[in-house]
Amino acid sequence: MPKDGKEKSKDKSIASKPTASQGDGDSDIEEEQIKICKWDGTAVKNSLDDAVKEVLTEKLNYDEDHGLMDVRLIICGLAVAVAMFALAWDYFYPFPASRQVLIGCVGTYFFMMMVLTVYTTYKEKGIFVVVAEKDPAGLDPDSMWEASSNMKKFDDMYELVLQYKDGKTGITREDSFNRSCADFFDDNGLLCFDLLENAVLKLHKTIANAPVKKSL
Repeated sequence: MPKDGKEKSKDKSIASKPTASQGDGDSDIEEEQIKICKWDGTAVKNSLDDAVKEVLTEKLNYDEDHGLMDVRLIICGLAVAVAMFALAWDYFYPFPASRQVLIGCVGTYFFMMMVLTVYTTYKEKGIFVVVAEKDPAGLDPDSMWEASSNMKKFDDMYELVLQYKDGKTGITREDSFNRSCADFFDDNGLLCFDLLENAVLKLHKTIANAPVKKSL
């Protein structure tokens, strides 16, 4: 059925296009492309982040590491547990009998939120994916790749930072690019995945092939 006007006006949608058939041509492969509103900076950044993550996990076949996100979930979970405990305590021991417990729980909750803010600001620092590069021989520890991005409000410049930490030596290397998001989207708001993929792979190759600096 043809698409109506409402479907065309969506800020974020998925568009599919057939690509060249493989083999005997019995079936076509449909490649999903992300379509967004070009004027929505948050949607633009999120779609680019998701595409970078896809390159690292699917194109390079790295294993995603969820440790960074798990810590944030633990902090949030503890804060929710404190709030639920305060609610249950007040139910069984109505105010003012529960006053001291509520004061302690409220203070603990705000302390956990402060810890969460410090963690996201100084530990995560815009990191949206962490992946592990396995040692082919399986002898050395995994090397880690971290991808972080930054895109200021009302700005079209997308900054991507890749950081590599060697699992054996612990040496860290990083590099970045700062390019206009218009380089990766067409006039209709469709993400040109191949262009972004080439930029990410080039950045990855630069870091991977960088000479190791030996300490004197």
